[in-house]
Amino acid sequence: MSRKAAVVALTALAPISWGSTYFVTTEFLPPDRPLFTGLMRALPAGLLLLALTRKLPQGAWWWKSAVLGALNIGAFFPLLFLAAYRLPGGVAAVVGSVGPLFVVGLAALLLGEKPTVRTLLTAIAAAFGVSLVVLKAGAAFDTVGVLAGLLSSLSMSAGVVFTKRWGRPEGVGALALTGWQLTAGGLVILPIAFLIEGAPPALTGTNLAGYAYLAFGNTAISYFLWFRGIERLSASSATLLGPLSPITAAIIGWAALGQALGAVQLLGMAIAFGATLAGQLGPRTPKGTGPAVEKGTGTESFSPAEENGQEVSMDLEGSGVRR
Repeated sequence: MSRKAAVVALTALAPISWGSTYFVTTEFLPPDRPLFTGLMRALPAGLLLLALTRKLPQGAWWWKSAVLGALNIGAFFPLLFLAAYRLPGGVAAVVGSVGPLFVVGLAALLLGEKPTVRTLLTAIAAAFGVSLVVLKAGAAFDTVGVLAGLLSSLSMSAGVVFTKRWGRPEGVGALALTGWQLTAGGLVILPIAFLIEGAPPALTGTNLAGYAYLAFGNTAISYFLWFRGIERLSASSATLLGPLSPITAAIIGWAALGQALGAVQLLGMAIAFGATLAGQLGPRTPKGTGPAVEKGTGTESFSPAEENGQEVSMDLEGSGVRR
């Protein structure tokens, strides 16, 4: 497997994991506690990663971590759950699927990633495919819900672009950076959750199992893979992996909950998956050109030799993937 393909495959595990969130939430967690659920996803995972890495931010990275944590977690989770509660699930998913278009625009402004016609068409095709998978006839639109959905998508998109722009400090691994962001995001959600929802609910063993999965598998590991992938892929390529989440949710709904998948939904899956694959096709690097790494931004390109490398290994706290 080539180096780039390995990075894409590992990064894709994050949105695939997030596709299980709806099933776990409806089958394992107490109802009507979205902010508490967001808090339980973020803060325990962040504290665990801090304990494992034993690294704290230094200097400007205190405020950078706070900004990234607020964009990727602290603002994103509450807005996402507000949209989910005010909109039918299909409408919320479609509103969220415009994220790649936000990323394309923000990446052009902040990263100098010139948008191409192919990238724009791929992002539009991805949103269209998702709409075929999840949108039902007669779905109702709520203004507040739509705005919350758009803002949640914009927040996550800005988080992706600023994560790419700022990279991470020298000598700090992606695992530590993930811990900083999850902890910061959880601390943003904490007062909001207690102010709006009050004291935590009584939890059963099933609830605890669900929260454990969301915190550690669905959040700690998945966000580590996601932030690590953002460093190595273009912002638009990374965000175009997002349609894998609603595709996974639809497949789990069919397999575990008996939800129907008709011809239209299968067509939508094919379109969305095709757009995801197309989003990973970057321009060729001229022969003889080595890998270009811009310190501090995490921007990396792959030479032909690396794209067809023979050996790939994982390094959780260092460069992540190396030949």
